Amino acid sequence: MINVDELRQMSPAERAELACALADLDATPPEQAGPGAPDEPGPRTESELAGSPRTRVFALVAIIGCCLVLAAWIGVLAVTLPRYYRSGDWRGAWVGFDAGLLVTFAVTAWAGWRHRQLVIACLVVLATLLCCDAWFDVTLDLRTSDFLVSLLMALCVELPLAALALIAARRLMRLNVRAAARTGRVPPLWKIPLYGLESRGFRTLIPAGPCPPVPPGGPGLAAVSPGPAAVSPGPALTARGAPE
Repeated sequence: MINVDELRQMSPAERAELACALADLDATPPEQAGPGAPDEPGPRTESELAGSPRTRVFALVAIIGCCLVLAAWIGVLAVTLPRYYRSGDWRGAWVGFDAGLLVTFAVTAWAGWRHRQLVIACLVVLATLLCCDAWFDVTLDLRTSDFLVSLLMALCVELPLAALALIAARRLMRLNVRAAARTGRVPPLWKIPLYGLESRGFRTLIPAGPCPPVPPGGPGLAAVSPGPAAVSPGPALTARGAPE
C-alpha cells in the first residue's frame, strides 16, 4: 500500500499508469483473481443485453427507412402544400406546445438540481423544443406585424438558450466519459463508441483503447497487492524506488 506523500511525489503519467493498473485489478474475472476475490459481474456484451442482436439491427434498419420515407415526404409537401392556409384551433396548438416546453424546463431544472443523469436527455429535448419554437414563430409570423418581435425573440432568447442547453449536454457527456475512462483525454463524442456492445453485421463499433499494459517492476510504479487497496496517511508501505 502507498501513502499520500508517495502519491504526491509521482508524476501525472505515473499516477495515470497506477490508476490503469488498479482498474485492471477491479476488472479481473473472479476465476483469475484468486480465492477470496469479490464476485462482481463485468461489463455485459451485446448478446447479454435485453433484446436480441437481430431485433436491434431491425430497429436500425427501420430508422434508416424512416429517414428515406421522410425525405421523400418533404419533397411531396414542398410541391403540393399551399403557400397560405387558414388553421383551426390556433390557440390550442400554441398553448399545448408552450405547456410542453414548460414541463421540459421544469424537469430539466429538477434533474440538474438533483444531479441526475436524466438532465442530459432533458437538455437535448429542451434545445430541440426551443429550436422548433423559434422556427415556427419566425416562419408563421412572416409578412405580419409580429415578425420583428418573433425574429428578435428567436435570435436573442430561444436560439441562445438552445445553444447553451446543447453545450451543457455535451460537457456533461464528456465529463461522464472522462470519469468512466479515468483519463483526461476524451475524444470527440461522435467518435466514442457504445461501450459494452460488440460489432454485429454491418454495424461496426470501434472499441475504446484499453489502458497500456503495466510492465512488471516498471519505474515509478507502486507495488499493488491483489487485495483491497487502501491509502494510509503514514508510511505504511513504500513505493518501488522510494526510500523506506
